[in-house]
Amino acid sequence: MSGEPERLQKFLARSGVASRRAAEDLIRSGRVSVNDLPATLGMSVGPQDEVRVDGELIGGHVEHVTYMLYKRRGVLTTVSDEKGRPTVLDGFRDVPGLHPVGRLDRDSEGLLLLTTDGDLTLRLTHPRYGHEKVYRAWIDGGAPSDEVLDALEDGIELEDGVTAPARVDRAGVGVYVTITEGRNRQVRRMLDAVGHAVTRLVRVRVGGLWLEDLRPGEARQLDERDLHDLLNPGLVPDNVWERRARLTRERWG
Repeated sequence: MSGEPERLQKFLARSGVASRRAAEDLIRSGRVSVNDLPATLGMSVGPQDEVRVDGELIGGHVEHVTYMLYKRRGVLTTVSDEKGRPTVLDGFRDVPGLHPVGRLDRDSEGLLLLTTDGDLTLRLTHPRYGHEKVYRAWIDGGAPSDEVLDALEDGIELEDGVTAPARVDRAGVGVYVTITEGRNRQVRRMLDAVGHAVTRLVRVRVGGLWLEDLRPGEARQLDERDLHDLLNPGLVPDNVWERRARLTRERWG
C-alpha cells in the first residue's frame, strides 16, 4: 500500500479486486473488513491497515496488466458462462483479477481490452470521460442517404433515450460509426432504427488504440506507450494517427 491514506474503494480497485463501482458494492454487502472490523463507504486506509475481502488479505502494490484482444464473433464478453460457451477469458485463466473493459455483444467482433486495473476500467467506461469507440459496420438496405447520416450524427431516439451526437463516415457497403457512449448493442440499434440492419460489426478503435493487424482470437499485452495512446488520443503524433487510419481503411474498406 502507498504511504498516503486513500479511499478504500480506490485501494481495492488499484489492487485489482474490482472496479471502484464494484468495490463499493463489496463494501456495502459487508464482504470487506479493515483491521478485522466491517468496512464502511468513504473510509480511508493506509499502509498500516489490513484490508480483507471475504477474509482474504489484499496486498498493496500490484503490477497491473492490460491486453488488447481481437474478440471473435460468437465469443461472450464475460468472465465465465454457466452453459460452457466460449468467453474472452478462456485464454487467460492464469491471470488473476483480469476482466473485460466494457462489452462487445456475442455477434460483434474486434478490439476488446482486458485488464486487472480497476481504475483503468473506470476511466474507459464512465460516460464523463467520453472516450471514442469506432466501429466498422456492414449493413443491409443499400447505401445510407445523407438524411440518414445526418440523423445518426444528430442523435437517434432509442428505447433508453436519445443517443449522443456521433460521427458517421461512408465505407464501402456500410459505415464507420464513432460514439462516446457505451449502451448495450448501441451501434446495431442506431442503424436498425434508420432501416439498415447490421450484418457484421467490428470495433476498430478505442481512444487512441487501434486494432491494426491483430487477427481474430489474437491478443497482445499493452506497454506504457500503448496505454498513453489509449488514454490520450489527442497526443498521438499526426503521422502515427494517419498511418493507423490508413491501415484500417485498407483492411476494412
